[in-house]
Amino acid sequence: MERCFVLSKVSSSNAMWGGRFAEGPSAIMREINASIPFDKALWRQDIAASCAHVTMLAACNIVSAEDAAAILAGLETISGEYEAHGVPENWDLEDIHMTTESRLAELIGVAAGRLHTARSRNDQVATDFRLWVRDAIDQTDAGLAALQRALVAQAGVHAASIMPGFTHLQVAQPVTLGHHLLAYYEMIRRDRSRFADARARLNVSPLGSAALAGTGFPIDRAMTASALGFDSPMRNSLDGVSDRDFAIDYLQAAAQCALHLSRLAEEFVIWASQPFGFVRMADSLSTGSSIMPQKKNPDAAELVRGHSGRIIGCLTSLMVTMKGLPLAYSKDMQDDKPPVFDAANLLGLSIAAMTGMVAGSSYRTDRMRQAAELGFATATDLADWLVRQADIPFREAHHITGAAVKLAESRGIALDELPLADLQAIDNRIDDRVFAALSVEASVAARASYGGTAPDQVRARVAEALGELEAEA
Repeated sequence: MERCFVLSKVSSSNAMWGGRFAEGPSAIMREINASIPFDKALWRQDIAASCAHVTMLAACNIVSAEDAAAILAGLETISGEYEAHGVPENWDLEDIHMTTESRLAELIGVAAGRLHTARSRNDQVATDFRLWVRDAIDQTDAGLAALQRALVAQAGVHAASIMPGFTHLQVAQPVTLGHHLLAYYEMIRRDRSRFADARARLNVSPLGSAALAGTGFPIDRAMTASALGFDSPMRNSLDGVSDRDFAIDYLQAAAQCALHLSRLAEEFVIWASQPFGFVRMADSLSTGSSIMPQKKNPDAAELVRGHSGRIIGCLTSLMVTMKGLPLAYSKDMQDDKPPVFDAANLLGLSIAAMTGMVAGSSYRTDRMRQAAELGFATATDLADWLVRQADIPFREAHHITGAAVKLAESRGIALDELPLADLQAIDNRIDDRVFAALSVEASVAARASYGGTAPDQVRARVAEALGELEAEA
């Protein structure tokens, strides 16, 4: 009972560190050293890894079956407590690992001390964190798949809805809204592939690496790796406890994904502005003004745009933390988790916001089509017509078209409103067939190359995307 009391009523880190230190930590050391305020997020992974570890210890006859059964029962009880009431924060216990072990000792007595056999907090936290990041990747992937479905659904509805395509935010050529939205589907598709690659690389188990050199106990690392869903144990114990590449991989994928979400958010900010008026944002993702009653602000989109900077900062933070650390474990690595936790939360919110925005906005296709007729968006079609029908080299056709645009601009009319005589005065090889190529509908329909904006091409890409998403399901 005395030993149980000492473990369960730890009053300072001195009790955890054993007899090495004569004095307890100062208040400053206690505060800077404690990670329980943030690493309590690992409790599910910590209990799962502990269950796998003690099951292996029993199978290898390192601990008795009776002690293992008591430990497993105690861990199940703790899991229920954490689920119902949250993880208590006792800074004297430092972290989630000692918090759980202390509670286990209160429940089952001295047998709790056998749980840490052949294990260090170094490989314990490396395992827990790896499991947490794997779960975060799976949650991110599910959210991105939902965003893709929203994009594809709207692309199918708007496969033939004409809007201006931009370069330099100037009207360039007509495209369809479906084509525009599918561009983001492709970006998110690449994002998902990056997360999948990161998951594949992280899916090896550091458990059993112990402090840094492995352990002298006859453990079965393959058994614990399999129990936790890893492909195999890590092959080097030093690497096992010191590697945080998996967290950086996750943050790199998150940062790239956040860039794409930010670009899409910026589109909605622009489209929702009065000069554009391409979309009406859902009330549920908009806010008003404290002083201007007419305002409907795209705050969700702006926050997604802002979150991208914070997520990039999280990546930078962890990379700078890791850049100068010698093998194996250093306390700096305690700061590996906050940027990952922060980025995962921000990314999840951003994905959900953009999914709701894509699915819930009303698209003003009438305004989009009007805008597509501005800025001489079919000028390239005139040049292409000259190449196809008059066998004029493209560079010469480009020059002729430029002259036609200049004339139309001087008169304040569209290209297809220029009289045939005026066009022929610029170049007599132009005939009345040209007008069939100068409408925005004709322009869009002509872009029928693979991956182009022609409605039939957009519908084909929608069908492909739906097939991909259904195959995943």
